Amino acid sequence: MSYQDILYDVKDSIATITINRPKVLNAFTGDTIKEMEHALDAAAADSAVGVIVLTGVGERAFCVGGDVNWEKGASDGDSSDSGLKDLEFNFNHQLLACPKPVICRVNGYAIGAGNHIAYFCDVTIAAEHAIMGQNGPRVGSPAGGYIVAQAANCIGHKRAREMWMFARRYSAQTFMDWGLVNAVVPMAELDAEVDKWAKELLALSPTCLKILKRSFYHHAEPILGKDMNHLVEEVAPNYFDTGEQLEGANAFLEKRTPDFSPFR
Repeated sequence: MSYQDILYDVKDSIATITINRPKVLNAFTGDTIKEMEHALDAAAADSAVGVIVLTGVGERAFCVGGDVNWEKGASDGDSSDSGLKDLEFNFNHQLLACPKPVICRVNGYAIGAGNHIAYFCDVTIAAEHAIMGQNGPRVGSPAGGYIVAQAANCIGHKRAREMWMFARRYSAQTFMDWGLVNAVVPMAELDAEVDKWAKELLALSPTCLKILKRSFYHHAEPILGKDMNHLVEEVAPNYFDTGEQLEGANAFLEKRTPDFSPFR
C-alpha cells in the first residue's frame, strides 16, 4: 500500500508509524486512519519487527485528533467515508489487540483522539513541552464507549471523569504523575528515550510479551462491546441531526465560544 498521510519505516527491529500532516498539527482524516490501521497490521505481521513506535512529524504535535473540517464535512454528508464514528475509534481497539508492544512518542500536542490513542498504547513517552487532554465536549464531538472507559482503567474514575468531562489541557508531567505517561524528557532527548525503552523490550521474550498484552486485552474486554455508536444510539439517537455537533465544529473553526444552551 502506498501511504499519503503517514510515513512507515522499519529499522533495527523497530517499526515507526508517523502521522505526516504537520500543517494541521497531524490531525487525521478517514484516509489517515486507514493507513495507520494498515501499517499497524503490517508491523504486527512482520517477523522482523519486535516493537512498534507511533508518533507524528515535527515538534509541535503528535496528533490533535480528527481534522475538524473533515469531521464537519462528513457530518454534513459531504464525505465519502462511511462509518465516520467507527473510523475514529476502531484504531484504539486495534492497539489493544496488537500482539507486539506499541510505544507512543508524544512530540507535542496530544489532544482529543491524539490523547486517547496515546493512552491506548502500551507505553507513552512524552517531550516536556507536550500538552495533552480531551476535546469532545468543547466542540460537540460525542466520544463514548470503551475509549472513555479505558481511561478509568488507567487512572481511576475521578481523574478520568475530570479529563473527559472538563476537556482541560494538561502538561506531560501532570499526566506522568497521574499514570498516563511513563516518561517525560526534553525534546532533544525524546528519540534516545524512546530507543532505550524499545531496546529494553527487544531484549525480552516476544511470546511472553504477547501473552501479557493479551492478558491486558482481556482485562479491557468487558468494555469493548460498547463503542461510540452504541452510546449515541442509547443516549441521543438523533444527535447528528440536531445541529449540536455542527455548532461545536463551526465555533471551533470560527474561533468563538460555542453556544450549546439550546440543546440542554
